[in-house]
Amino acid sequence: MGGKNKQRTKGNLRPSSSGRAAELLAKERGTVPGFIGFGTSQSDLGYVPAIQGAEEIDSLVDADFRMVLRKLSKRDITTKLKAMQEFGTMCKEREAEVVKGVLPYWPRIYCKISLDHDRRVREATQQSFEQLILKVKKHLAPYLKSIMGYWLIAQCDTYPPAASAAKVAFEKAFPSSKQPEALVFCKDEILNVLQDHLLKETADTLSDPQTVPAEEREAKFFRILTCSLLALKKLLSMLPKKEMHSLEEKLMSLLSQNKFWKYSKNSVSQVRSAFFELISAFCQHLPEVMKAEAPRVCPAVLFSIDDSDAVVCPALWEAVLYTITTIEDCWSHVNARKGVLPKLWAVLREGGRGLATVIYPNLLPFISKVPPVVVEPKLEYFRVFFSSIIQGLSHERTIASPSESSAIITAFMECLCFAVLQKREGEDQSQIHQMLICDQLIPFTSAVLKEPKLQSGPLFYQIAEMLSSWEAKAELSNDDSTNEVFQKLLSDFWDHLLKMCILHVDRLDADEKLLFAISGMLEILQNPKSATKPNNRKSLKIRFTDEDESERNTESRKLTEVRNSDSEIQADFQQTSRLRKEPLESLVCNLAELSIVYINEQKSEQHLKFLSALLNSFSSNRVFQVLLEQGNDVSPAQAESQNEVKAHIQNPSVQFLYMNLITWLKEDWRKDTHFLVDILYSVLHCCNNNDERKVILDDLAKMDLKWVIFLQIIQKACSSTTKLSLVSDWLKGDTLGEKLVMLADDLCHLGLKPRAASSGSASSERWTLLSLVLSQHVKNESLIGETFVERIIDKLQAALCKAKDLSEAGNTEPSVSFICDVASSFFSSVKGCLLMPSSEDLLLTIFQLCAQRQDATHLTDVLVCKLKHTWMSGVNSLVHQLQSTQKQSTFLLKAALWVKNQVQSSSLDVKSLQVLISAVSDLLLKLMEAAGQSGYLVRAYVEHVTPNRTEWGKLHESLCSEWVHKPLLEGRLSMNCDPLGSSVKLCGTTKLPGHLCTSALLSKMVLLQLKNSVVHGNDDAERKKIDNIIAELLYSLQWIKELENPPCLLLEYLHMLEEMHITYEEFSALSSTASLQQTLFDRSEEHGRLWSLTMAKVIHAENAVSWEKKELFKTTEGFLPLTEGRLHTLQCLSPFLIEEEKRELVFHCVAKLMTCTQTELSSTDGAFGCLSILNSCLKDRSIDCDHLLPAILKIIISWKNDNEDSFLFSCNLKEASAQLLGFNIEMMRYLPLLLKYSTAPLADNEWDFLMCSMLAWLETTSESRSLYHVPLVQIFACVSCDLASALSAYFEAAAPDTTANLPKNLVSEWKEFFSEGIHNLLLPLLVKITGETKNASEGSFQNSVLTSLGEALTYISKDQLLNHKLPPKFVAGQKTNLPDKLQTLLNTLSPLLLFRARPVQVSVYHMMHKLMPELPKFDDEDLKSYGDEEEELALSPPAALMSILATQELLLENILECIPVGEFAVIQPLSDEFCLVLGYLLTWKLTLAFFKAASSQLRVLYSQYLRRTKSLNKLLYHLFRLMPENPVFSGPTSEVPNKDTKTFFTEELRLHVKGTGVLSSQIPHLACSVYHITLKDLPAMVRLWWNSCEKRVFNVVDKFTSKYVSSVLSSQEISSVQTSTQLFNGMTVKARSAAREVIATYSVDDIFIELIIQLPSNYPLGSITVESGKRVGVAVQQWRNWMLQLSTYLTHQNGSIMEGLSLWKNNVDKRFEGVEDCMICFSVIHGSNYSLPKKACRTCKKKFHSACLYKWFSSSNKSTCPLCRETFL
Repeated sequence: MGGKNKQRTKGNLRPSSSGRAAELLAKERGTVPGFIGFGTSQSDLGYVPAIQGAEEIDSLVDADFRMVLRKLSKRDITTKLKAMQEFGTMCKEREAEVVKGVLPYWPRIYCKISLDHDRRVREATQQSFEQLILKVKKHLAPYLKSIMGYWLIAQCDTYPPAASAAKVAFEKAFPSSKQPEALVFCKDEILNVLQDHLLKETADTLSDPQTVPAEEREAKFFRILTCSLLALKKLLSMLPKKEMHSLEEKLMSLLSQNKFWKYSKNSVSQVRSAFFELISAFCQHLPEVMKAEAPRVCPAVLFSIDDSDAVVCPALWEAVLYTITTIEDCWSHVNARKGVLPKLWAVLREGGRGLATVIYPNLLPFISKVPPVVVEPKLEYFRVFFSSIIQGLSHERTIASPSESSAIITAFMECLCFAVLQKREGEDQSQIHQMLICDQLIPFTSAVLKEPKLQSGPLFYQIAEMLSSWEAKAELSNDDSTNEVFQKLLSDFWDHLLKMCILHVDRLDADEKLLFAISGMLEILQNPKSATKPNNRKSLKIRFTDEDESERNTESRKLTEVRNSDSEIQADFQQTSRLRKEPLESLVCNLAELSIVYINEQKSEQHLKFLSALLNSFSSNRVFQVLLEQGNDVSPAQAESQNEVKAHIQNPSVQFLYMNLITWLKEDWRKDTHFLVDILYSVLHCCNNNDERKVILDDLAKMDLKWVIFLQIIQKACSSTTKLSLVSDWLKGDTLGEKLVMLADDLCHLGLKPRAASSGSASSERWTLLSLVLSQHVKNESLIGETFVERIIDKLQAALCKAKDLSEAGNTEPSVSFICDVASSFFSSVKGCLLMPSSEDLLLTIFQLCAQRQDATHLTDVLVCKLKHTWMSGVNSLVHQLQSTQKQSTFLLKAALWVKNQVQSSSLDVKSLQVLISAVSDLLLKLMEAAGQSGYLVRAYVEHVTPNRTEWGKLHESLCSEWVHKPLLEGRLSMNCDPLGSSVKLCGTTKLPGHLCTSALLSKMVLLQLKNSVVHGNDDAERKKIDNIIAELLYSLQWIKELENPPCLLLEYLHMLEEMHITYEEFSALSSTASLQQTLFDRSEEHGRLWSLTMAKVIHAENAVSWEKKELFKTTEGFLPLTEGRLHTLQCLSPFLIEEEKRELVFHCVAKLMTCTQTELSSTDGAFGCLSILNSCLKDRSIDCDHLLPAILKIIISWKNDNEDSFLFSCNLKEASAQLLGFNIEMMRYLPLLLKYSTAPLADNEWDFLMCSMLAWLETTSESRSLYHVPLVQIFACVSCDLASALSAYFEAAAPDTTANLPKNLVSEWKEFFSEGIHNLLLPLLVKITGETKNASEGSFQNSVLTSLGEALTYISKDQLLNHKLPPKFVAGQKTNLPDKLQTLLNTLSPLLLFRARPVQVSVYHMMHKLMPELPKFDDEDLKSYGDEEEELALSPPAALMSILATQELLLENILECIPVGEFAVIQPLSDEFCLVLGYLLTWKLTLAFFKAASSQLRVLYSQYLRRTKSLNKLLYHLFRLMPENPVFSGPTSEVPNKDTKTFFTEELRLHVKGTGVLSSQIPHLACSVYHITLKDLPAMVRLWWNSCEKRVFNVVDKFTSKYVSSVLSSQEISSVQTSTQLFNGMTVKARSAAREVIATYSVDDIFIELIIQLPSNYPLGSITVESGKRVGVAVQQWRNWMLQLSTYLTHQNGSIMEGLSLWKNNVDKRFEGVEDCMICFSVIHGSNYSLPKKACRTCKKKFHSACLYKWFSSSNKSTCPLCRETFL
């Protein structure tokens, strides 16, 4: 073997080769080597032909088979195993002819490999053999003789799977009838193989000693030895009897060998076991041979009797019994006294050495076969035998094993009975009997009694059975005086048993367990069948041969009678035979007498318990009489009372009760009273009748006994029908009933008293007693009287009601918990209990406790769970009872009405509602579960909870009318009357409106019905009810949705509905919604308003309009006359109509408008209604009817001409009717639509009407400012402003071609007159409204006017702002360079940035933003006045803005100071904080816009002001709290696809007054926008702030800016350079966007300079690097100075790169013009204020910058010239 690369032995030139070896063998021998095949001996192996050789033989074996057979000869186990498995598979799959070719070579292989050491190989061999047999079948016959011996050995393999496989193969080969014939056919060959293995083979001959380890050789040898012995046994058992004689000769030769008999002493247990099994087989099948070999057989078997190996023992004892039975003279071949019996005694004394279950059942057959000669003297023999067994029973291992001890006890009793039945003459027999009873049986019984583990064994039952047998024999009258013998036996037994019992009992320290064992034994002896036997295994009954038939018949009859008897112990005692009853009762009397002495004199508790146990089994007047006689030793007073008792009562048992038992019962120190109650029952059993018993028990009930005693009396009665019959009259009586009612009352009051303190265990026992008497029923009757049950339940219910009202949590817990237990037990176990009114009230109270919040009931979670379980079990019982009796339930009705009242009372918050819905859901589920598919209970319950029409109406009215604002404003509904509904404000409420509670609860109920298929689809009435309920839920949800800012309470309510799956989606998934849509449509048509919006929501959800709904507007008659309901229905349906339907509707409306009379203009069925529908249809431009629009305008103008009073022009709306308001609103809504969609040009008069009407309506709006609280007036104001906005937008966006089509002078008229007229009205109006209202965020309506007003004001032009007509407004002490008019405007508008309404803030921002570029020029003109005299100059941006900013900073600091910089602060939209932050950021946007518009010199002054006030630092800190960590933009972006992620920095922020975007993202987006502008316009200041930040903030700012802002700013800066139109004389600027570089080339005369400006990755935070390119004609020092100057300008100036380059160029130009550098900063132009050196030293004449000198003087604390050091004057 070996690897290819290993070093080979010298001379071995080629690797080893099996093929080459075969060639060499062929050359040497002249034969072809092959595989091991047939052969008769080991030396002549025989071979399967290999590759070379005779072709005729070769052709018989398939090549694949040849390969497999070759592998089978390998030594490796895995190779053999796989090869064998492959062989089996091939046998199965190949053709039969191919497989037959293997047969000649198979026997030799099989014979070898079937004995393989590896068990898996052996198993696989048998499985493959089976496949071979199935394929070749009868063709195996010629090879049977060579195989059969090994096959038989394989069937006896010690590895069960291998043996099983061999047996299966054998059965497949031969049917069971043919198997003996096959064995007969091969018997000689089999015997030869077996004899060889048993006599010739050794471990070394079976395996190669050179290759196989010694352990493996030994194991294989012993295994084959075992298998061979078992195979011989199998052969003997399977061969026919007639063939046995032919084997005798060969077998005799085997048996004559000493080697064979030595196997009985072999060290391997399996070999010994197989040997003894074989001996048993020999005895069974060849007894004559065994008799011949008796001298060898008997010693081999009997001397091994003490073999204690678990493997050997069963076979050994079988062989022992077969030997002594088969060989009659076996005892003559062994010395029994010395060789056999001592060994047996030793085994018995050791308890069978763990094999008792195997050995002891064989003892009786064994001793029955021992001849008298061997056992003489018999007395001593039996004494040793039984003493050994008793000694063995006390062995620890025996006691620990119930099966072993049971086997020993059984064997002892069997052998004892056998010994007793042995007939002996004269004195000898009586001595043996005496010894067996006194010295053996009684000590044995005593030993068992003392050991608790043995007490439950079979001994007492077997003693009872033995006594029965003896008694039967004692009663027979025979001539041979047998009966006298047995009478003597019985007498001795009872005498000695009494002595033994007295020995154990007559001790003060008597063991309690031992006493109970004695009482248990006596009970079994009295009636063995009444007690349960320790095991129910099938018992084998031993029958002795000398019993006659009549005795057996008597025994069987008695047994049958006992088995069939199923009555109580006492009854059985009466039937016990006289021979048993008399001595047993005497024994009991003696023991009872002894016990009562100890009880009276020594107060012995264990003796009292023992007495109780005795009386329980033996309660007779005789025993009680004995007890009374012993109790005479008492004091005179007691004696007198006892005499009185005796005078009145004859019965000794009752006398005992009054004289002794009651005394014991009254002893308070006793904890355990069970045994006393047992004595009580014994007394009651001895009473004459039930009346006597009732009197006794009533007396006890009147005594002050512990409750636990009554509990035990009743518990024991419930556990036994006999005991129940004794006390049934008392249980039903009044005495006990009244006592229990008082108990219930006491318990409930005790538990409900605040801080009640009571004994927990005592209380628990009393509750258990109550529970027992309520819930325990016998024969469908309650234990106590029905009236008492009802009264107790009433008490419990009253207690629970009080528990609800108690405020202190925890005090009621034990009581409520106990009541739960009692009620639960009562509900679940008592049939019909819930038909009692009191029970239903109790159930209702428990349900109510569970359906209320724990805050209200003050119950713990555990208690609530318990209560829930209680009422659910109650409902379960209730439903089953209702089904069986068909009665109505008051519980369900009361519960429904209570729930209905709860939800309609508007007294619930969300949590309370949730608890209530959960409880009702549980109730419904229980009802459904019990009622099944019928669901009648559920439907009735839902019906009771559902409000009627009037109640629904009241619930609708309870909803406040705030909802109407939103749909009216948005134009989804139109109204010409005041909205109805509750005017209660929602903001402060903590309780849900009743409508919301009712709809939620009912919806949950019907959803449960649908989910559990309780509703039947064809039941239209049922379907309608469900639709009505779901419609009401949708109505509630729509009401919440229409509220502008629903309070948190309602948001919680919506969340609760989602959690509890009370949604429309849930309903639509369970049921068709067609009928629901119809219901909603009907309600919408009838009532309109919120119902119409609800209908629209459902249609939108379903995305379809059914044909039925379209019938409304199919014809003119369909919607005429218009009512409010129909109008709202049409308005809400219009978005869902297709174009043709809309057009038809519009035509109808126009036709109606044309025929409207003056009186119909403002009515719903007139112009108002038609205009409303028109506006709804035209809103989304889905129909093409442009030609109609001007026609409608003409109709409106005609109305105006005919009746101008209907048009509310330039008037106060105080007197205006709601109808006229509605009419004007709809006209104003129509005109923007006309402008938007009409393509036909309007005439002059139409434009005049439009614009004049608009102004006139605005004037009305302005005059009616005080009426904005009226909803329709507010809408009027909003719509008039919207019309002004529409016109402004129209003219602002008009294209030149559109303008050309307009009437002449129209645009100029608009600009000069109308536009100015609008803003002259609206700007003062805004100021007035905001002045009167400090906070407009309270309601949407207040905000809505400001929204529309603000939207209109955003169109105001800069000139109109500057020419405003606002009253002057100045602030004292305000520094300003602005004109008065402009300052007034700023002072008026700036404070509005603090106004708590977003529309005002945004519109003011837009107006002021137009002014910002105009403001810096006023400071510019005054710049010269600052001059060089003042140092470190600072100039404030507009003071009005700065004062607002200061106020905002203070307020914002309070809000954001607790949030660390870098953490995102979420601002709730439209909250006060939102408005404050919005105003702050807008103020900064205006400030930055102002800053950008200023010149470079002014910027320096402004930035100096910001630095001093630290306002910018505060802004930056706040921005890093307001910007999100990931500023991704999620809104609509430009359509151009871009791979880059959209962020708040890449997308422009559009601030609209009518906020169309997502409000939650506005503050973050605005903050990002402000940060972006700050970085862009004030980079130097931001850089300065960043460098001064602490490390954490420094890193946060750097990371955020680099990631999101730098790339945007860099690209914008580079782009601005590329697209810059700024031209420099002598300097060119280029940009490289990819490298983030700007290249500036400066040239003048012969000088050429190239500078490369590199932007950092965190631009503009990091420093901009300036690198040198080419330079010509410039000194190095000068060059460095200039580079440093440019770097300084770019770093410290707040501007762009182009501005920095411009500044630098000016500096260089000045240098070339001859202006000298300042000798402090070495620059011509100052880096900050851009001034030239002007301050000259009078001594050295050098000039310096003023700012540089100021710094020099202040830092050096001197006033000398920096150069000449002379005093600077």
